[in-house]
Amino acid sequence: MWEKTLCENIFEVITGTTPSTKNEEYWEPEINWITPTDLSLKENNLFIRSSIRKISQKAKEHYKLRVLPPNSIVISTRAPVGYVAVLRENATINQGCKGLVPKIREVEPLFYAYYFKSIREKLELLSAGSTFKELSKETLENLKIPLPPLPEQKRIAEVLRTVDEAILKVEQEIEHTERLKRGLMQHLLSRGIGHTHFKDSPIGKIPEEWDVVRLGEVAEYFQYGFTAKAENEPVGPKFLRITDIQDGKVNWSSVPYCRIDDNLLKKFELKSGDILFARIGATTGKSFLIKECPKTIFASYLIRCRVNLNKAFPEFLFIYTQSSMYWNQIHSIKGGRLKQGINLPQIQGLLIPLPPLPEQKRIAEILMTVDKKLELLRQKKEHLERIKKGLMNDLLTGKKRLKVNLEGDT
Repeated sequence: MWEKTLCENIFEVITGTTPSTKNEEYWEPEINWITPTDLSLKENNLFIRSSIRKISQKAKEHYKLRVLPPNSIVISTRAPVGYVAVLRENATINQGCKGLVPKIREVEPLFYAYYFKSIREKLELLSAGSTFKELSKETLENLKIPLPPLPEQKRIAEVLRTVDEAILKVEQEIEHTERLKRGLMQHLLSRGIGHTHFKDSPIGKIPEEWDVVRLGEVAEYFQYGFTAKAENEPVGPKFLRITDIQDGKVNWSSVPYCRIDDNLLKKFELKSGDILFARIGATTGKSFLIKECPKTIFASYLIRCRVNLNKAFPEFLFIYTQSSMYWNQIHSIKGGRLKQGINLPQIQGLLIPLPPLPEQKRIAEILMTVDKKLELLRQKKEHLERIKKGLMNDLLTGKKRLKVNLEGDT
């Protein structure tokens, strides 16, 4: 097993402060000044080069702020505890952070950045305070941490950084594909496919062949959900609530159940092609398209739209509910009030562009292809994150050792 020693034997623990914000001379952009907010922006990339705000040389001298050199580690120690980064450039810190400056040569900063990140829950438990939790300098200094051989530290850091870089690459692919989807959506929902002549409408320019109708005109009916108590035991059908819809997906295995009479089950049972709308709370207007699902009814804070298939393609309408045209109308109804709800007549009255059915289907197919790509990328990211979690658990605890020679090669 690895040797363990006090943190203060490996690092000098440095505290920071905030210069007076009333003195503009203290805020000349000369020296990096790291806060927990800066650290929160670091996820898979554990390095930090600059800060959002900077302070002057005068502020540094007046408040006797220590300038941390590159390769120092910065940890947020209050509001919240446990964000971590390695400095690329000189920096000072505020009172919400602690700086760890290596005192010995046998330190790979990136290894310890991953290590402190892996024990975030422990750091939170060691924090004290009534208004907010804070990890004190003394507690951090007296924390026992491992001291593996330097070649092993470097190899572990290299392995974890490789996975982080793979995750970052997938995140960039996701971001690019999301931008592509937004651009395609804007184009296809306003210009369609192959049109050359356009007209003005209440929702902007659209192809001459299209109509603008209210959502209620292309639905068989709308319906408020069922009021019941959610239960964990399978006492009846699944009971879908707003909170079960996360990031456009439902984990059906975690959806609870509810009791309902058989004569009401048929009335509230969801079917493929139904579109659900959140009608209250911060997620007002969020929609979800039912594709395949177990026997399920929907809760009272949701509104169901059963689409008339002779007039509209459900996938096309669902895609429209993700567009800026749709959300502009929702925000107008809410009037800037975050938790203002939306009722059934208001949803029925939403304006939608309506191409002929074959074109609706083609538009939906194009955008669903992009959605499939996004889903595959998100699954890939989740897979890599599971690998990283397992590696951190094994490698940062010494459960599994990497064989290295004196030069640090495998």
